[in-house]
Amino acid sequence: MSSDVALNILDPSSIVSSVGLLGLMVVIFAETGLFVGFFLPGDSLLFLAGAFCAGDAAAAGPHLHLPTVLLGACAAAVAGAQTGYLIGRRAGPRLFDRPNSRLFRQEYVEQARGVLDRYGFGKAVVLARFVPVVRTFLNPLAGVVRMPARVFTTFNLIGGLLWAAGVTLLGYALGRTIPIEHYMIPVSLAIVLLSAIPVLREYLAHRRARTGRAPGEAASSSPER
Repeated sequence: MSSDVALNILDPSSIVSSVGLLGLMVVIFAETGLFVGFFLPGDSLLFLAGAFCAGDAAAAGPHLHLPTVLLGACAAAVAGAQTGYLIGRRAGPRLFDRPNSRLFRQEYVEQARGVLDRYGFGKAVVLARFVPVVRTFLNPLAGVVRMPARVFTTFNLIGGLLWAAGVTLLGYALGRTIPIEHYMIPVSLAIVLLSAIPVLREYLAHRRARTGRAPGEAASSSPER
């Protein structure tokens, strides 16, 4: 196979160029519904797919049809999350009762649980869509904690449509402004950095909380004289 058609699942432009809409749907489904998909480039893939929809069909690079991409991306996002929820509901707590590995870390579950505890059922399902890693683990966690199926399905539809359509249309708007094929690398880097901001904020908040508890815990454990 030539390097021109080689598929790199971590490179959104490679996914779109090599396998088009089908590849986009598979990646979005896996990232939102399966543990093994947490590292996949969901945000940047949607953004670039939207940008490619805005490009001239005669220009270099892939050209996609916006209505078809919107329909496929939204369907994959909703179906993936619903699958993750059903997996969590059927497997129960044992789904997360496993040691850390390359594809699973307990801290990912804790991040998702923190969002669920902080915002409640409906709001957490919607907001998690916009936080990488959390959007992968919150859906099965919602099933594990027995979130009512009707509640999850309703907010899954809302969150899935807002995320998949919103990010795609944002990419489409930028693609109408600049020739995206000339700025592929900087745009991809910018998307990755923006996607990492919510994760970094959660990490720093969690670290501050642990640091803030430590002195109090130490003081309370010392007997008074």
